[in-house]
Amino acid sequence: MKVGIIANPYKDGVCSALLKLLEILKSHGLESFVEDETIKALGLSSESIAELSAVGLAQECDVVVVMGGDGTILDAAHRLGPTDVAVAGVNLGHLGFLTSCKDTEMELLVSALASGSYLVVPRMLLKATIKPVDGEPSEHFAVNEITLTRGQTGRIVAMDAFIDGDLLNHYRADGLIVATPTGSTAYSLAAGGPLLSPKAKNIVITPICPHSLSNRSLVLTDSSVVELKSVDDSEAPTLFSVDGRCLVDVHHGGVIIVEMADHQLNIIRLEGRSFFSTLRQKLHWG
Repeated sequence: MKVGIIANPYKDGVCSALLKLLEILKSHGLESFVEDETIKALGLSSESIAELSAVGLAQECDVVVVMGGDGTILDAAHRLGPTDVAVAGVNLGHLGFLTSCKDTEMELLVSALASGSYLVVPRMLLKATIKPVDGEPSEHFAVNEITLTRGQTGRIVAMDAFIDGDLLNHYRADGLIVATPTGSTAYSLAAGGPLLSPKAKNIVITPICPHSLSNRSLVLTDSSVVELKSVDDSEAPTLFSVDGRCLVDVHHGGVIIVEMADHQLNIIRLEGRSFFSTLRQKLHWG
């Protein structure tokens, strides 16, 4: 097995944790590669550590271990690109909904990788196509959500939402979230959206601070195509983002089409652990 590593250089103790992980992988006879940007950011010597680009890790490795938190995994997913490679997260952050283990459990993780005693849970992704009034369309992929907000204008967002060509609603709100089941525990949850099992095949639409108390989240099937059209008469653009990054101004008349992506993000889960046990721990239930 070939194991790639991507680490968040801004996490406390990440350098020592990475070096420890390399030692554990070597002791189990597993070949390891570290992302070139990680090596550069941490100031490590590339002479003693095999390195590859993020895309190279996706092409050459069987598993990519991401050291950080949920945000680091989201960032790594975008850098790896469309790939079938399995991703295991080592939690150096706070939440850890997507991570496989804590940094104190790396021996357990590597033992599971070496023996094959782990589960791979595919996570549904979204594809958003922006069709501006002027210019070429662009495609973006989301693990958690795509978001439309008022940005720095201070004005509310006004848009029409269509589902499979049928008008759903005319939204007037601070913004709108279109989320995956994975994203149901993120921004959508904070905005009052429902929790979904990561194995669910659904799309969730959640308005942000809607200007009508009757507006609520809506759960759609994974085959649904969501079309969002800005109807704001002002020239101020709506701010489009993917997983909290990749900001794009969408001007009046622009159209955004959101649907399930053709590829998935494969997350490694250790045996004996579940999404629901993580919910109980992270949300302090019971």
